[in-house]
Amino acid sequence: MGKYHIAIYLRLSKEDDKLKKESNSIAMQRLLLQSYVAENFEECELSEFCDDGYTGTNFERPGMQAMLKMVKSGEIDCILVKDFSRFARDYIELGSWLEQIFPFLGVRFISVNDHYDSCDFQGSIAGLDVNFKNLLYDLYSKDLSGKVRSSLAARKEKGQYISANSPFGYEKDPKDRHALLIAEDEAEIVRRIFSLTVEGYTSVEIARLFNETRVKTPIEFKIEKGKTNKMPKGERFLWSSSAICQILRNEVYIGNTVQKKYTMDFVGGRNHLNPREEWLVTYGHHEPVIGKDIFDKVQEGRGKKRPPQYHQSHPLNGKMECGCCKRNLRYRRGLNPYFSCSQRYSNAMEHCVRKINAIFPEQYVLRMIQDKLQAEGEPKRLRMKEIRKRNKEIQELKEKRQALSAKKEKLKQQSFEAYQDYACGRTENFQSDSSALRAMEKELEDINEDIRKKEAAKDRIKGGIDNGDTDESVVLSKEMIEKYIDKIVVYDEQHMEIKWIETAGTAAVGQGNLAMI
Repeated sequence: MGKYHIAIYLRLSKEDDKLKKESNSIAMQRLLLQSYVAENFEECELSEFCDDGYTGTNFERPGMQAMLKMVKSGEIDCILVKDFSRFARDYIELGSWLEQIFPFLGVRFISVNDHYDSCDFQGSIAGLDVNFKNLLYDLYSKDLSGKVRSSLAARKEKGQYISANSPFGYEKDPKDRHALLIAEDEAEIVRRIFSLTVEGYTSVEIARLFNETRVKTPIEFKIEKGKTNKMPKGERFLWSSSAICQILRNEVYIGNTVQKKYTMDFVGGRNHLNPREEWLVTYGHHEPVIGKDIFDKVQEGRGKKRPPQYHQSHPLNGKMECGCCKRNLRYRRGLNPYFSCSQRYSNAMEHCVRKINAIFPEQYVLRMIQDKLQAEGEPKRLRMKEIRKRNKEIQELKEKRQALSAKKEKLKQQSFEAYQDYACGRTENFQSDSSALRAMEKELEDINEDIRKKEAAKDRIKGGIDNGDTDESVVLSKEMIEKYIDKIVVYDEQHMEIKWIETAGTAAVGQGNLAMI
């Protein structure tokens, strides 16, 4: 039997930090828990999990998730925390872990300051004092959250800049963290972006120019100033047309702050854009980088939306990756649909995928999946699943056809009766329904054509089951792609590389040359 494995969990939220509670600091928690282990356990293996700057109202914390993963795999025997609130502030969820999940998994839970050890409550629930403390922590968290929201709302109404990060071109005033000062090294690039736009450059052309001339990106300025330590996805950080557009439409560069622009449904939910009239704009909040006349001139030619050309309908969309810049390829529909690298015009890299006909990756991926399924003995089962899917689709189309036919016959009868009334003088007007009837007939023709195509596809799949043919029997689908493929790295139409989703603890990579298929 291995050593007793103890996990110490440390957490500090932003609210704790603002309230300057030294007893809750990460260092103080670590010292307290390590001392407790030294005094109460002789031989044990110790692991530490930490979440610095995370709220305790939900469990979506990286340190917490890593610890719970080890708990569920049976690698941890005991969890040690300073108090219940470090683990969770949600009364219901904390009680569920303490009284149901941890006992079921055989994990001991100790809260030092609350004098709680789950070994003292084996076969029974915790005492009234423990439950009461949990409830107090939950209520305290909700009360604190409300106070923080009220404080932020009051600061917004006063026109204070409350974001933790300063926009590109500005930095926080060291004397007043709610004020902004111009960062000249960054502001010079912002002025150049607006100047080039006035001259007629597009956002794509500006991004390409900056990438060719190696102009530093906003993230590179942050790295130099020690504000972040991120790494580029490809060889280096690159300007994109979307980054240029964000700068061009930001009113912060004419001295205004815009707040209450978005509303979040709930903590951890999605942000929704509010109507313009609900935004809280503070004019003249700080020194502008550019003049309002230049900003207004730039906005005159912006905001004109074009019809979307890219769609999410192709099963390979989101899986195709440019072998040069490592960005996702974009799919474009049309008579000859194709994939291309959306950054090829702005990143100045010569080998980015310019255009690859969609039929090439479709054929390649389908063949590779067929080979994989054949090796695993799965093709027949998968084909049967496809047949059931086709049967369901055909049945739905037939039901739709029947309902539409009945509606058409009813409309014809109504039209005939209306004509009879008009011919006999019972009504003064008669309006023909011929256009509606023609539309229904066209829709019925389309449905019949869809049924014919799906039945033909089903017949091909059935033929694959009978004769073992795998070229056409397996149909490429989104579900299949999501199940087996992690990424498809594309270099050109003839060279691609498939990265399979890990199975049985191993990862497989398939390389192919389409000229050989």
